[in-house]
Amino acid sequence: METLLDVQGLKTYFFTEAGIVKAVDGVNFQVGKNEVVGLVGESGSGKTVLGLSVLRIVPKPGRIVAGTIRFDGEDLLVKSEENMRKIRGAKIAMTFQDPTTSLDPLYTVGNQLIEIIREHQRDLSKKQALEQTLKLLDMVRIPEPELRVKSYPHELSGGMKQRIAIAKALASGPLLLFADEPTTSLDVTVQAQVLTLLRELHEKLKMSFVMITHDMGIIAELTQRVEVLYAGMVAEVAETHSLFNKPNHPYTEALLGAVPRIDQRKDLKVIPGNIPNLIEPPSGCRFHPRCPYMQEICSKTVPPLEITDAGHLVACHFWRKLSLVGA
Repeated sequence: METLLDVQGLKTYFFTEAGIVKAVDGVNFQVGKNEVVGLVGESGSGKTVLGLSVLRIVPKPGRIVAGTIRFDGEDLLVKSEENMRKIRGAKIAMTFQDPTTSLDPLYTVGNQLIEIIREHQRDLSKKQALEQTLKLLDMVRIPEPELRVKSYPHELSGGMKQRIAIAKALASGPLLLFADEPTTSLDVTVQAQVLTLLRELHEKLKMSFVMITHDMGIIAELTQRVEVLYAGMVAEVAETHSLFNKPNHPYTEALLGAVPRIDQRKDLKVIPGNIPNLIEPPSGCRFHPRCPYMQEICSKTVPPLEITDAGHLVACHFWRKLSLVGA
């Protein structure tokens, strides 16, 4: 598969008064053309910051301090802000956990979408942009788009806002979409509708998606490959089916153990402890204070990413032991 996005050795730190928060600390990440990749982990694992880093919209006091980000053959970290604005939205887009953050309460849905479309297609008349807007709303399953273009965000339901946010992200025809927790604030029925919509959009538009989530159900439903982040570092990378059948990292095993599965009858397990303080993260493997397989080496030496027998990339000194347990 041809690579669309290639992130290598990315470090994004936040320079606070309390100290340096190592939110993303040496992460490698790839997305292929027309691929759906999952970024999974607990809150604070660095998932959203990774997406913001690719778009180069990390809020202050954060900044990228090391690494490379290559998109469609171009190095994004050497580009000027003016050139990044031509890529942001046009080629790479992002939807956020709270869709209201990307919708201006003072303007109608139609005005907001028309503005984006005409920004990237300056030769379009307002009438032509309106026609494209109606097609977009229809694509994301907004009922009665001719009426909804006149609606303000506060007049829409949560599910409707999320679909409008997706429409905004798709308005300029990007090659890659980061969807950050796209179903978190929605009820179960609307969640299912949004997931179905995202799957259909991927099949229809043949674009790449990155699903940023803590929900392993979304990962199972939509993704082809998964990268598991823990405390700013990569724990495991694998094809989705293989990851669910045979996790090779204790953290991945713990995440899956906390998820109910219809094909298995088991007691759900809670992961003990919390994500560590990333100003002073644990030495060695960052997961070792919470890991049931922890040995002395885990607290002293950072495990390298290795290729396992199952073809996973995993950062664990004892992945062979875990593989035997999962066999």
